Amino acid sequence: MDVFFEQYFDFSVMGEHFGEVFEAFLQNLLIFLVAAVIALTWGLVLALLRQLPGKGLMPIRFLTIAYIDILRAIPLLIIILLISGGVPFLDFIPQEIRIPKWFGKPDPFWYGAAALVFVYGAYMAEVYRAGIEAIPKGQMEAARSLGMSHSQAMRHIIVPQAVTKIPAPLLNELISLLKDTTLVSVIALGESVLVSREILAEQLNSSALLLTAAFFLVITLPAARLVDYLIKRQQGKITRGSHIEVA
Repeated sequence: MDVFFEQYFDFSVMGEHFGEVFEAFLQNLLIFLVAAVIALTWGLVLALLRQLPGKGLMPIRFLTIAYIDILRAIPLLIIILLISGGVPFLDFIPQEIRIPKWFGKPDPFWYGAAALVFVYGAYMAEVYRAGIEAIPKGQMEAARSLGMSHSQAMRHIIVPQAVTKIPAPLLNELISLLKDTTLVSVIALGESVLVSREILAEQLNSSALLLTAAFFLVITLPAARLVDYLIKRQQGKITRGSHIEVA
């Protein structure tokens, strides 16, 4: 048992490398913030494209559905490796995009962010779609009868209502996104898992990895409880609504 605690709870190792691991964890948070903002926006765009009406727009709907299904089916790790291992050699793309150095961040940072956006944009799209389809169809019909176009009705009537129904599942996806930032370590981004593994190799001790896990726990556990609260509150609204209808 002493060996177990020495391997995972060596506080001298944690203290010695705390600043190093914490600075690397900030890289996880930064790539999470960049990917989360863009993925939330991209997911909404995909959801709206999927809702476009009419036979003439069927090809766009088909391509959107194909994108969502494919990106949700392929493991994120493979997407990261495909982007980082292929994009730098696509000569028809400008070098500033193929090998980005934007805002002083290395190209692995942006390859990882792009992979997270592509994959989680697809997941976010499904969450948005669930919220949109939860709105009664009469809302759209009423908006169209008032002279609104489909896009106007979506922007002013449907989407604002849909967003209020999906904070819990969206937050759930964001928690998963934060945890998946650790996968970017496979392309040598100096984030917390890569740094902790280097310390493990040097010290032959896993305490730095446990320290990294603790950093994630500090954020994800309160977020998970917030998800539970939001779900419970939403269920309470549904229950109260059903009571009013019965009355």
